[in-house]
Amino acid sequence: MAGGGSAAGWRVRGAALAPWRAVLLAALLAAPVTALAGPLPLDPAREAAVAALIEQAKDSPPALRVMLRGMPKGGDLHNHLGGAIYAEDYLKWAGAKGFCVDASGLGVEPPPCPAERAIERFASTDEFGFDKLVDAMSTRGWQRGVGRNDATGHTQFFRAFERFGKMGGATAQMLAATRRIAAGDNLSYLELDHNTLTLASVVRAAGDAPVTEADLGAQYAADSKAFAPLIPKARAELDADEAASAKAMTCGTAAAEPGCKVAVHYLFQALRALPPAQVYRSLILGFMMADADPRFVGVNIVMPEDAYLARRDYRLHMAMIRFLAAKYPKVQLSLHAGEVTLGQVPPEDLKDHIEQALDAGAKRIGHGTGIAFEDHAEDTMARMARDGIAVEINLTSNAVILGVKGADHPLNLYRAHGVPVVLCTDDQGVLRSDMTNEYVRAVREQGLGYRDLKTVARAALHYAFLPGATLWADPEKLVPVTVCDDLATPACSKYLAANEKARLEADLEQRFAQFEAARMARARKVS
Repeated sequence: MAGGGSAAGWRVRGAALAPWRAVLLAALLAAPVTALAGPLPLDPAREAAVAALIEQAKDSPPALRVMLRGMPKGGDLHNHLGGAIYAEDYLKWAGAKGFCVDASGLGVEPPPCPAERAIERFASTDEFGFDKLVDAMSTRGWQRGVGRNDATGHTQFFRAFERFGKMGGATAQMLAATRRIAAGDNLSYLELDHNTLTLASVVRAAGDAPVTEADLGAQYAADSKAFAPLIPKARAELDADEAASAKAMTCGTAAAEPGCKVAVHYLFQALRALPPAQVYRSLILGFMMADADPRFVGVNIVMPEDAYLARRDYRLHMAMIRFLAAKYPKVQLSLHAGEVTLGQVPPEDLKDHIEQALDAGAKRIGHGTGIAFEDHAEDTMARMARDGIAVEINLTSNAVILGVKGADHPLNLYRAHGVPVVLCTDDQGVLRSDMTNEYVRAVREQGLGYRDLKTVARAALHYAFLPGATLWADPEKLVPVTVCDDLATPACSKYLAANEKARLEADLEQRFAQFEAARMARARKVS
């Protein structure tokens, strides 16, 4: 048996899936394997055959994961680089730098420290202590019921960042690790939330001086002039980090790792749960960096939306963003908004955060979990559908941090209103998840089928802030631009070479065809 058993061997609640077997065999016989040259390799019969396989597997989480891991998933547009790393990797890197486990056993500290608390020694001599340390630096233990009486998932999640954040300075290793995970998940693109150490270091120097909307112009004039010399230094820092990451993966050589093929761009993550002067400074730096460096394709605003300062100053933050967006009209915005739910915050903070983010110029909404509690929810969703503003859905994150999952999650509410939906990981290392797990949850908890998943994967590239034009003249009907009616023509090759978005979209279609052909071939062997 392959992939966890034959097509006839899976069981659902003790009953054999005989009806699905007949449907599946008919679909397999009807669906030929399509060549990957010429017109786009779209084949409804082949798609139906794989859809039947996934439907058959959905009540077996291991079988479903085996099948979905190989599925091409487009891009991850909501992935914080700092939170994408598993605690074990952070501890390995910290150990190499001489860091030690602190006296509490729940975090690390820089050297010097006692030899018995060196990370490698601690890990190899105290297995249960190391497990406790990993649990403290992630939500692993909390997700398994450890410490739930002492902390919410929200508290445990954000506390984890405090515990590993002090290690710092491992961007190149983080990039390599994240691209490796993405390649294993069959992602072709990452849009990573990140800011460089060069720029992050000056944010808190702004202190806690008050800022009002009337101050934005004068403060921008002073800060942007002072920050101008920092931008080339930040770009050089990213150059070095990317080069070191590529070297670690032997990119550009015959031994290049699969992660080398994962395209990467960045969103500068400004910080919202700080005094207003610091928030504004981080936003100014973000817009300046995104305007100067094409690797930064946009700006985001992060940190807990329910934090006191984030709630108190939400309108001011949106005013800051509107002001800067007018100064830098080419900079794209993907804004965390609506990462709140009933009972977590006062009603005032539920009624319009997503609407305000759209008014500030957001082209994508991160999370959007609280949409049902907004005063103008239906109008807001109609606006998102009309204007092509996608929502970044983070199923595991919302379940852990907000307790919102299953039928309570608004994923299908958005879909019912025509809002483009993309699946994302948010902080896969802290949450002990990956993109395949998000797809599994989408099938099992939200009822998405294979065709829905393909729509989500395509949307992840179509609504990405990738440079260049799209492959699609009509993305809903899957009609390509005229020049690429035939992918094999020189004119199409030239178009794809000039447009990174179209190139990744064309590659995704070919990867779909390869995946479907492979699944069908395997199913034929075991049928």
